[in-house]
Amino acid sequence: MNKNDVISVLERIAILLELKGENPFKSRAYENGARILKTREETIEALVETGKLSEIKGVGKALVDKISTLVTTGSLAYYDNLRAEFPDTIFDLLRIPGLGGKKIKVLYEKLGIASLPELEIACKRNRIAVLSGFGQRTQDKILQGIDFINQHQGQFHVHIALKIGAKIKQSLLDHAHVIRVEIAGSLRRAKEIVKDVDIVASAEPEHHQEIMDFFVASDEVESIIAHGKTKSSIRMKNGLAVDLRLVSDAEFPFVLHHFTGSKEHNTAMRREAKKVGLKMNEYGLFQETGDSLQCADETEIFSALNMAFIPPEMREDRGEIEAAQTNDLPELVTNQDLRGILHNHSTWSDGLNSVEEMAQTCQEMGMHYLGIADHSESAFYANGLTAERLQQQGNEIADLNKKNPDFRIFHGTECDILTDGALDFPDEVLAELDYVVISVHSKLEMSETEATDRILKAMQNPFATILGHPTGRILLGRKGYSLNYQEIFAAAVEYGVVIEINTNPFRLDLDWRYIRQARDAGVKLSINPDAHKTTGLADMFLGVGLARKGWLTKKDVLNTLSKNEIAAYFSHKKNRVR
Repeated sequence: MNKNDVISVLERIAILLELKGENPFKSRAYENGARILKTREETIEALVETGKLSEIKGVGKALVDKISTLVTTGSLAYYDNLRAEFPDTIFDLLRIPGLGGKKIKVLYEKLGIASLPELEIACKRNRIAVLSGFGQRTQDKILQGIDFINQHQGQFHVHIALKIGAKIKQSLLDHAHVIRVEIAGSLRRAKEIVKDVDIVASAEPEHHQEIMDFFVASDEVESIIAHGKTKSSIRMKNGLAVDLRLVSDAEFPFVLHHFTGSKEHNTAMRREAKKVGLKMNEYGLFQETGDSLQCADETEIFSALNMAFIPPEMREDRGEIEAAQTNDLPELVTNQDLRGILHNHSTWSDGLNSVEEMAQTCQEMGMHYLGIADHSESAFYANGLTAERLQQQGNEIADLNKKNPDFRIFHGTECDILTDGALDFPDEVLAELDYVVISVHSKLEMSETEATDRILKAMQNPFATILGHPTGRILLGRKGYSLNYQEIFAAAVEYGVVIEINTNPFRLDLDWRYIRQARDAGVKLSINPDAHKTTGLADMFLGVGLARKGWLTKKDVLNTLSKNEIAAYFSHKKNRVR
């Protein structure tokens, strides 16, 4: 049992104990144990084998014994006995924002609700609103939460799909008889969430069955959905479906293009093919005589239709075909264009690594600078810094910069935007920093007008450099707050505020459609991972796909600037105040 599995079991034990009405301290011990394990970089196996688990503050002997049992045997009788007292579906209720153990206990004891369908029916019959401690507003929010879950059923975060897709792609590439392999579908188009992974491969027909047998035999396969010579589908243990289409190498470019999509793009491409006397389908381009055109790759497909190559991320039928026909496609930003990583956290607030560790990893990634923007004082839940601690952190960063003149750490803050639009730190504190990320972390439920006015006021602060995670959305968790984007983008241009593309895989905020609107409005954007540990720094590259989907070029992205250029940019921003 790996660390994530152990954490999940501990969290579930805490909930089950709460449902049973056990001593709150007992439940809290398991919650704390799960939280502590999340902060550890070591594997759970290493913690158990070395005995370090028992040395961790907050992890008592009873918890050590249970964790050790889970790791060594893969099960725990104590947990199994608790689970037997409640339906498994009761844990689904935790997916509703605002429902914790206490409220679920009331729902279960008073109304016998132990599943999402039962909860939805009870809400629609107005049975939740009359419960003590709930009310009409809570009932409405529960229904909204259920609706959100239903809309996103069977969807997965892109980083999970990418990891699985890359592993399967590599295993197919290693197969002796596979010629070419590419990931297709929405994953190739850099969508933020996906329903499945599409893979296209080519091989000689006599090897198709052997390759398909190899594909469905992976250890991580939960079930085989379909198993044929040209198409097979599997479901992984985490529920993600993976489809493999196996074709001849001559068909490969056409099949790859078709199954990359989008449907709208493909429809438009077929329309353009007709205009030049060709018929296009997933297997080729055909002349009126029925003869097929040979294309070695996708570039030749586009060329046959008198177009420049259209990058997969842009294929949404949003003007890319017209731009390709007139050779007006932008030269999209790439991973290699990025020079530094902004908006990161350290152990000064809620990060898991020190400033020095974050900087070292950043430099090892080939970057030239790192921005540290730990939380401000109002974010007490994230160990937000007081003005005094912020100054102390600045001294540490100054010392680190002296030690390593080839690399630069920029000192900033992620400063909370308060309810009235004021910033959490006064201007005299912000003036001492290199840059300031401004973000909303509280009171997310505002009307569009209120939320927009709040952010507009914050953007007017002369020290505001970057607007962080602009909509506050959590993918598959909650919608972002409503904003008047035209007003936000206009203000960004007027006040010189950069809009963040937050690349934390659970956020990926800003939505790609608004990224393009921001670009068209003349807004500068920054691709930021909001990293809380060294391994989170690489999340920045998830945002490159999103930026490309929004048609961004190198010049549109703040952190493509060199170390000296971005230092000058920050200085210029501060000088505007004087």
